[in-house]
Amino acid sequence: MTIISWVVLGLLAGAIAKTIVPGYQGGNWLATMFLGIIGSFIGGTLHLFIETGTLELTASDLSVMGVFVAVLGAIVAIYLYGTMSRRRL
Repeated sequence: MTIISWVVLGLLAGAIAKTIVPGYQGGNWLATMFLGIIGSFIGGTLHLFIETGTLELTASDLSVMGVFVAVLGAIVAIYLYGTMSRRRL
């Protein structure tokens, strides 16, 4: 059941993050799901670090707070990907 909830959370968080961040982010539904799952891990890890002070890799759960944290993590992932993919002359 965990993998199914990751897929649902990934699709939801990735779609919300893509609508919030201005500009064009390419990709199909699979890329959106992957972005949301990565965002869930980034957001869950940052949330746990702020809450407890320990740095562990964790994902957020399928709840209102979990979706919020996953969307914030997906926004961070979009920003990091955009920063790293720019060409430098």
